[in-house]
Amino acid sequence: MNVHHLELFYYVAKHGGIGAAVRNIPYGIQQPAISGQILALEEALGTRLFQRRPFALTPAGRRLAEFVTPIFENHGEVAAELRGESGQRLRLAASAQALRDHVPDLLKILHQQQPLTRLCLQEAYQAEAEALLGRHEIDLAITELADRPASGIQAQTLLRLPLVLIVREDSPLRSTRELWTEETFRQPLIALAGNQTLTRQFHDELRRRHGRQWPVSIEASSIELVETYVAEGFGVGLSVLVPNKPARPDGVALRTLPLTGFAPLVVAALWQGKLPPVPAGFLALAKKRAAEMQRKA
Repeated sequence: MNVHHLELFYYVAKHGGIGAAVRNIPYGIQQPAISGQILALEEALGTRLFQRRPFALTPAGRRLAEFVTPIFENHGEVAAELRGESGQRLRLAASAQALRDHVPDLLKILHQQQPLTRLCLQEAYQAEAEALLGRHEIDLAITELADRPASGIQAQTLLRLPLVLIVREDSPLRSTRELWTEETFRQPLIALAGNQTLTRQFHDELRRRHGRQWPVSIEASSIELVETYVAEGFGVGLSVLVPNKPARPDGVALRTLPLTGFAPLVVAALWQGKLPPVPAGFLALAKKRAAEMQRKA
């Protein structure tokens, strides 16, 4: 089999058709040239590899895709490693809050220890992060752990953040014991989207303990936005207890009501295989930062 033909087939199989392959192949080649070389590959193998319209791999095409994908998926990684480039880079996925509040400080320390030649940051949560790891597009992820990681993904717990509800200081709710009443459930709940790990955990435990639902009335994109709308008097907020968290810049005092017995939100590092020196160094710094935060809790 012609190696170049196999490479073209890899792009066709990966992107779902010849037209899509043309747009994603990292060098110039026209659609008729790809079509001709794929036909030559099929003739050499004596079988059709995919149905053209609509695109679908045949059983033979699926088998060949399984064979060629590891070769062409990882060739950039191997070339970079041989050139020594991968040793000084970090490709990291994390939540927006982690990227904003913690990653910059850690990167400053890391850069002093091991100067980076390349840095790639992506916002992602567990499912997205695992997909990126599976495609070898990132080295490491710091994310909330919603489910058991997929096979082949290694995980290291960094933080366990207790779930809390937050109210204004002038709220009549003074303790968790006063929460589970009809009056409380009539108040607007301010929280992250229902598919976010924090909100899912809260609702699952609420149903288990009280057989109740408390729909999210105001959906916020971040914990900070949840707190902002609580401070403005729009309702009760769902959050986590973050150690050593600074006071709000607007000076509005909020009261924290611990959700005793609710499972904490787990923040973990995810990776595959043996980490290169730079991602391993970043993970060591993240573990140290997390340990310091837990001690201050």
